Amino acid sequence: MNLRLHTRLALIIIGVAAGIVLISTVSVIITTHYHFSMYQAQASSLNHDLPQLDYHLEQALLQTIMWTCLASIVLAVVVGFYVSKRISAPLVHMKMVAERMTDGEWSSRVAIHGKDELADLGDSLNTLAEQLQQHEQLRITMTEDIAHELRTPLATLKSHMRALEDGVWDPTPERIHSCYEEIERLTQLVAELEDLTQVESPGFQLERKEESLTTVIERGVELVCAAYLEKDVQLEFSVSPRIRVFVDHHRMIQILVNLLSNALKFTPKQGVVQIEGREESEYVLIVIQDTGIGISPTDLPYVFERFYRADKSRNRSTGGSGLGLTIVKQLVAAHDGYIWVESQQGATFYIRLPKGH
Repeated sequence: MNLRLHTRLALIIIGVAAGIVLISTVSVIITTHYHFSMYQAQASSLNHDLPQLDYHLEQALLQTIMWTCLASIVLAVVVGFYVSKRISAPLVHMKMVAERMTDGEWSSRVAIHGKDELADLGDSLNTLAEQLQQHEQLRITMTEDIAHELRTPLATLKSHMRALEDGVWDPTPERIHSCYEEIERLTQLVAELEDLTQVESPGFQLERKEESLTTVIERGVELVCAAYLEKDVQLEFSVSPRIRVFVDHHRMIQILVNLLSNALKFTPKQGVVQIEGREESEYVLIVIQDTGIGISPTDLPYVFERFYRADKSRNRSTGGSGLGLTIVKQLVAAHDGYIWVESQQGATFYIRLPKGH
């Protein structure tokens, strides 16, 4: 039979208490009878003439012991059920909350009382519920965002293909190239989604080693300098060759290229983008500043959220997928660092990384 938890606890407590009481009672009865037998033997040798009184005295003591035993067992039953219910109630409540969470009620929480181990267990369960709720909301939001991001280029491709199929458009190189651009955006979106999934996975690890910050920044600048020359935007960097950082070389280059490409998008022709490496007591600070259009104060708190665009009407060729800065933030966090952005004249991104392991 599948007994409830508090019933099993009650039976254990009652069994232990009743066993102790019964053993004590039997021991007292045996020793009482033994001592009365000794007393009667000695009294008979002294011509004691009150055997009936001795019998009644012995019976009174034994009955008192028996009633005390019964009362103790009843008390053990009452106390056992009460204590077991008090102990099992939080666990039963946690089980009910877990069952509601299984049914999708992510807002369910455990009521915590006291500061014992059960309270710690309830707090851990609440933390787990909050994380699961966030992940579920993230999953829903991400699914909606992906559907939204895929809908526009697919709709564009569909309309172009239909126009070419119906003979409304001639298959000119320009129109074919327009379709190619939409396919490229879809390919880039899928690649960024794969990269973000990899970065956010529990098994993601960096291959970190000590690097010269100058070498890392020079490699990042080298990868984007052609795009800067094409747009006629000046790219400058200043960093001391003495500064060393403990980073994943490949991922650090990815961070810099993402930020420099982002700065290039929003910096007008003949603008300037500057990179500076500063050494602090226990950290290294990387500053990337541009002379572009900047970010409004209402958009600053959300620039690192996935699929977020400050200008909702901006076309995708300018705005990108909205995943680049999210990937950057995750990679910086994986380096035990911190990134933030300020905007006064243009936008300024700050990356603070620890020097050591």
